[in-house]
Amino acid sequence: MLVSCIAYENGVKISDISPGDIHSFLSRPACFVWVALHDPAPGELEALQHQFGLHDLAIEDALTGHQRPKVEEYGESLFTVLHMIEPKGAEPNGAELNVGEVDIFAGSNFILSVRSRAEKGFGDVRARCEREPHLLKHGSGFVLYSLMDAVVDRYFPVLDALETELEKLEERMFAGESDRAIIEAMYGLKQKLTILKHAVGPLFEAVGKLYGGRVPQICNGSQDYFRDVYDHLSRINQ
Repeated sequence: MLVSCIAYENGVKISDISPGDIHSFLSRPACFVWVALHDPAPGELEALQHQFGLHDLAIEDALTGHQRPKVEEYGESLFTVLHMIEPKGAEPNGAELNVGEVDIFAGSNFILSVRSRAEKGFGDVRARCEREPHLLKHGSGFVLYSLMDAVVDRYFPVLDALETELEKLEERMFAGESDRAIIEAMYGLKQKLTILKHAVGPLFEAVGKLYGGRVPQICNGSQDYFRDVYDHLSRINQ
């Protein structure tokens, strides 16, 4: 499903556009297009491949899904995979975790995000970016950072809930609850921590390539922002 397709120039929104008009905006100086999809229908992503010149291997990964978090270069563009972790149900503490995914294609004049199996979108990220045109004028590099930063920030409430769950288990343990019940609960908590670890660990390694040494062209000028994401990940990865 198409969530949004918007053209920007010098960091300022021009207008909502149709996917068929994307090519006319990509050729304009200081202009970039930001497209968001959610659980795309068959053929929807492939239809955008030609518009943005997306690599076949990156498209294959996005269509297959369930990818390991990563950042890959394809020529002058980047393909990024992030895991989105959300509690199932209304109560975060003790809830099971749902693992979604967002695949981000970033080029010099475009951003395409493909969100799969995750409820919460990135409308708040877009609104924040549009309130800061002096930063948004940096283009796709800043948008990639903003999306990545939002995903990482959402890990912290999950981590806090897991820590609270551990504290409750310790209280049950000292209250003399049966060993079997505690073991089962601990095993469930370990599974959730593993889910978080699988989201954070590979991404922690990948983000390091975006601010130090030879960084991808679209990240030039945004290294300090990606370093901030790296620092946040390091706090979780300890």
